[in-house]
Amino acid sequence: MPTILTVETPGRKAVDVTEDVKAVIAARPAASGIVHLFIQHTSASLTVQENADPDVMRDLVDWLDRTAPEDGPYRHDAEGPDDMPAHLKAAMTATSLSIPFADGRLLLGTWQGIYLLEHRRAPHRRRIVVTLIEEL
Repeated sequence: MPTILTVETPGRKAVDVTEDVKAVIAARPAASGIVHLFIQHTSASLTVQENADPDVMRDLVDWLDRTAPEDGPYRHDAEGPDDMPAHLKAAMTATSLSIPFADGRLLLGTWQGIYLLEHRRAPHRRRIVVTLIEEL
């Protein structure tokens, strides 16, 4: 049965959800397999990135802002000037991730973390579906 993680975002920012995912794995008896993450939104996304230097995530958010600026010539603007750029940023990143785990632990690299990328300016409540696929 999947678990739904609810993440409160402060607005446009990268939010580290690594510990939340670790907690889901620790709460289940599965020893090893794949954890699949799926974000149920089209204006936020997921990524695995460096977790040692917070400037990495700030630079990534800034790069996404430059790549999909709010003042672009977009047709879709019914939900505000940050909405279509948010959809573009989500399309450039990922809505799902698959990460291996073993012995109840994520097999991330030393400097890797799992991040929810909030692409809208306003705070949101985002949902991530977490599914554990056990190794047979």
